[in-house]
Amino acid sequence: MEIKKNQSNRQMVSYGSLNDGNISFLFSDNDLEVRADFLPPLMNGTPLNIKIVTDILESVNLVYGVRWDVIKQALDECNASRRQIRDVLIAVGEAAKVEIAEYYELNHIFNTKPERKSDSNEKIDYRDISPFTIVRKGQSLASLKPRKQGKEGMTVRGTPIPYASISPEGVTGGNNTRIEGNSIVAAIHGQLIIENKTILNVQDTLIIKGGVDYSTGNIVFPGDVIINGTVSDGFKIFAGGSLTIKQTLDLTRVVTKGDIIVSGGIIGHSTGLIKSGGSIRTKFIENCRVATRNSVLVDSEIIHSDVFALNSVEMGERGKIVGGNIYAVHILRTGAIGRKGSPPTHIHCGVDFAAQQEKENCNNRILILAAKIRKLHEMLETPDPDEKRLAKKKALLQKLEKERKEVTDRLTKIMGNINIDENAFVEVLGEIAPGTLIEICQIALFVEEPLRRVRIRLDKEMNKLSVEPL
Repeated sequence: MEIKKNQSNRQMVSYGSLNDGNISFLFSDNDLEVRADFLPPLMNGTPLNIKIVTDILESVNLVYGVRWDVIKQALDECNASRRQIRDVLIAVGEAAKVEIAEYYELNHIFNTKPERKSDSNEKIDYRDISPFTIVRKGQSLASLKPRKQGKEGMTVRGTPIPYASISPEGVTGGNNTRIEGNSIVAAIHGQLIIENKTILNVQDTLIIKGGVDYSTGNIVFPGDVIINGTVSDGFKIFAGGSLTIKQTLDLTRVVTKGDIIVSGGIIGHSTGLIKSGGSIRTKFIENCRVATRNSVLVDSEIIHSDVFALNSVEMGERGKIVGGNIYAVHILRTGAIGRKGSPPTHIHCGVDFAAQQEKENCNNRILILAAKIRKLHEMLETPDPDEKRLAKKKALLQKLEKERKEVTDRLTKIMGNINIDENAFVEVLGEIAPGTLIEICQIALFVEEPLRRVRIRLDKEMNKLSVEPL
């Protein structure tokens, strides 16, 4: 038997005469695959058979991963058709499996960009797209990938192939994270910051170096928010903590659980709404609705705005309130109220404005129910031969009367809770302009002539408001 090798690493094996069948091999560079060409005999030459092929494979040291079924099929086809069968994969070795050390892999949701939201007309609202990654307390940030055992490989010549070991660059937990089971989880609500692409930190304060615009989208954050630039019109902010804006707030909608500090001013374009679970401090307020569970502190002006404070409204000696409705449960202190030629200003103190609003809602509902009940009574005065229709009318009347009683009972209860501070007062260091209406515990004073440097209180004995000079 003679073995010859050409420049392409193909080995030609011949035995017997030149007319006998032959087989040639091509080993891959790593000895993991062997491909063969089967050559039929010429004229009366001897064809290849499985025993001859077995001897040939042993002669070339091809001992592992031999595909005998494929070889037999190729032999049968070659001998039957008397044509060459080329490029048959007759042996396959086994590659070594790399050993991978355990590591924490960042959850895939933090590697994907947020989808753009579209309405039914496929218009994209870019304000809904945020570049910030916000996580919840207890949310999984990364999962442990267990160690994968390596496995030795084998060449077709029976030579073992050692396996390699790698340690992937995973992630580790940083500030405000913890290990829970096989995961790194957020210990608080906040913004996920990945330091050096490997360290996971959860930050309880969102700091925006510029302003709020299309580059940031609407802001929705569970902790404190600090904005160094301006907030553009049309953008909303929702914060689970405090909010600090170092320039002007062009207000659309802002809701926070904590304090709000706006170094510039707040401009609302008549539809803007700002709600705080703490206090609000700013330079000025213009054309918006402001509600706070504590106090409102304004340096200069409140212009054509509705302000609701469950504590007090405090302004400096140069502070001025022009137009709108101001509700302060305990104290309103300012430099001036009203201005000639401007819409009148209404001041309300000593009352729970939430209860007062509910009272107004109840009154409106009672008026609507009364009109419906009156209409039904008129309809019932006219005989109706349809008994089913008549029964429906009576049932509806009974339902409306029951609702009216429930609303009336609720209104009676509310009336006793509206006045909550009979010691509330309004203090003005400058002038109160004519046309101003001041109420303390629902007792009103209409200012017909200018009042200067006064404190207005409730005189409970006289059941009227008293005006005292400062």
